[in-house]
Amino acid sequence: MTQMLDSEVWGIIAVTLRMSVASTSISAVLGTVLGLLLERSHFPGKWLVVRINRTLMGTPPVVVGLVVYLALMRKGPLGSLNILFTVRAMVIAQVLIITPIICGMVYTSAQRNAKHIRAFGATMGATPIQTQILLIRELSHEIYFAVITGFGRSISEVGAVMIVGGNIQYRTRTMTTAITLLRNKGSYTDAIFLGAVLLLIAFLIQTLADRIRKKERHADENI
Repeated sequence: MTQMLDSEVWGIIAVTLRMSVASTSISAVLGTVLGLLLERSHFPGKWLVVRINRTLMGTPPVVVGLVVYLALMRKGPLGSLNILFTVRAMVIAQVLIITPIICGMVYTSAQRNAKHIRAFGATMGATPIQTQILLIRELSHEIYFAVITGFGRSISEVGAVMIVGGNIQYRTRTMTTAITLLRNKGSYTDAIFLGAVLLLIAFLIQTLADRIRKKERHADENI
């Protein structure tokens, strides 16, 4: 490896994980709640809200990055927060990218299954709160898959974090932005190495999440 990677690699990994875990955690809560609420609600123009969310699911990250940049820049409406070119700004951009994805996937799953689950809950005499808990537990696999998908999008994204984070050494440089920098410098071997490390980290995190998920399912089956 080059001296750059020798001295920075652990910091780059730390920034990447901080950003990805924080943004995915926030988006998991927001996306799940909004997806279930959207499926539950009935109001004029709901089709438009669903269509907008599906559009946002495919929004180019650089567009989100540009919007967040304009909002957080010194003369922007949120410039007083003074968080542009920080990990927090990167998390905000990631949340705006990931939340619609999780929301859309949860909404689709709930739309397909919620009616039958609620009917079963009513048959068993469950309260509205108990029925909602039952719905979440029955959709836990779909919600888990949506969150994992969001995490994969977060850890692999480069456009938005490059714009709002600035790829600042030792502060906001992530693995994807570092790979882009190495490629621009012609350090292809180091870029490939860092890409392999990124894939390994994503694999290990997903494996850990799968193990935790399986233990939870076994615990539920034994209740």
